[in-house]
Amino acid sequence: MDKEIKEIAAGLKSFLQTAEEDDLILEAALTQNKAAFGSAAQKNETKENFQTQKKQAEEKNQTTTETPPILAYTKHSEDKAKEIAYIAEMINTCQKCELGKTRIKAVPGEGNVNAKIMFVGEGPGYEEDRQGRPFVGRAGQLLDKIIAAMGFSREEVFIANIVKCHPMTDPSNPDKRSNDRAPYPDEIAVCRRYLEQQIKTISPDYVVALGGVAAKTLISQTQTFGAVRGKIFDLNLTCVELEKPIKILATFHPAALLRNPGWKKEAWENLKVLLADMGKMPKAK
Repeated sequence: MDKEIKEIAAGLKSFLQTAEEDDLILEAALTQNKAAFGSAAQKNETKENFQTQKKQAEEKNQTTTETPPILAYTKHSEDKAKEIAYIAEMINTCQKCELGKTRIKAVPGEGNVNAKIMFVGEGPGYEEDRQGRPFVGRAGQLLDKIIAAMGFSREEVFIANIVKCHPMTDPSNPDKRSNDRAPYPDEIAVCRRYLEQQIKTISPDYVVALGGVAAKTLISQTQTFGAVRGKIFDLNLTCVELEKPIKILATFHPAALLRNPGWKKEAWENLKVLLADMGKMPKAK
């Protein structure tokens, strides 16, 4: 345990010394429309729609040669991998909101289907829109360092976003830089069922909500980001029923840390809470 803690501390030191950052806690447009998924009847309808889409994606998947980006899985997780691939195919063909009509590539998410930790950000940006992969820009490079500081590799976790396509201020000009915005409630409502199915399928022990959008969507619509950040909650989903309890903790989005390097220590304090709960660090007395 001492050796493991020293390795985590070394990773933290590197993270704190080399990372620059910032937080766009864009709380506007995040009053989530829970009514869209609130009743049991609506939940059943959502599940039925998902199963219909899954069947269509499965049929299409039999003829497609393109494999969704799954970085790591074993033979024992073949069923999980197939399920995640079906969900990815549904996302890649989804046109249910304006984001699907203006994106270059959808970004379903990627990682280990047996991950113990799942990181969930806000939405794809410029680089992600072109590569179809989550967190591949500067914020992604920082997230890789954060994951390493926690004692994991990118291949050991699963990374996704609340919305699966790039929300742009000016969608008519996708090549424009600094063209990002927070997703709108209707966009979140469409995408969250994909995310929730991913969470249910992967069934991690922990979800890390990166930034205010993810925190409001997955933890609380009524509490501020500051009120929930750094605390562990039981994850309660809207569209699916979990097969086991999953814990969730919110911290700053890596993009926030890039703009505000002074928040790095706070972010690490948040993550130490999660690591202590996992038994990877001693709990504070």
